[in-house]
Amino acid sequence: MRESLPLSVTLEVRDRCLCLYLQRAARAVGRYFDEVLRPLGLTNGQYSLLMSLNRPEPPKIAEVAMVLAMDRTTLTASIKPLERRGLLTSFQDPEDKRVRRLKLTEEGLDLLERAVPVWRKTHDRLDGVVADDLPRLRENLLALAFALPEDEEEISG
Repeated sequence: MRESLPLSVTLEVRDRCLCLYLQRAARAVGRYFDEVLRPLGLTNGQYSLLMSLNRPEPPKIAEVAMVLAMDRTTLTASIKPLERRGLLTSFQDPEDKRVRRLKLTEEGLDLLERAVPVWRKTHDRLDGVVADDLPRLRENLLALAFALPEDEEEISG
């Protein structure tokens, strides 16, 4: 241990670091949802991705990436196994050949119909843990997800 980096700094980070708190909670909640969705052959990330496609018009990949707060490369990697399983299709936008859109297949819709009751039951349990001010928690998490800069210059400047 260095004199310039005493235990008090470690304790400060442990007690104050929002990133640490969010990561711990996200890992715990993610594992919990992964476990309950496993019998359906889904992870929590796959469930969220499929659900983000459940809309009247097939969304552009960039729109889905924004909703899920993912970069397009990671999203594309996440799409591939779901596409191989026949749960979604990707296709070129008829009006802009540079753009790809995503659409749930009938199999994907069927799987989501089976997954929603599992998700609801699990979510009801989790909501009970933080029920005191759940709307404020969601509002604050959403603000964090979309208020932080993504541009490297903006971050370091």
